[in-house]
Amino acid sequence: MKLVPLGDRVVLKQLEAEETTKSGIVLPGQNKEKPQQAEVIAVGPGGVVDGKEIKMEVKVGQQVIYSKYSGTDVKLDDEEFIIVKQSDILAVVE
Repeated sequence: MKLVPLGDRVVLKQLEAEETTKSGIVLPGQNKEKPQQAEVIAVGPGGVVDGKEIKMEVKVGQQVIYSKYSGTDVKLDDEEFIIVKQSDILAVVE
């Protein structure tokens, strides 16, 4: 199966959290927060959403930072995805 987002929605796949910090400190599993960095898997068509013209600015394959408490978690074929509105994406990592 394939997720195809509608409107101004974007499908993200969360990147795995680092288990050690840059200084070499190992973080135990229970203290790790979900990273807010993800890869764009699919992008909706944009268009007119709520009476406003929306141009999609992200592309498949880009890494992005998204709002901490945004989106809907979806599990499909044993993979976990997050569906967010484009406005919940804060930055593109280059």
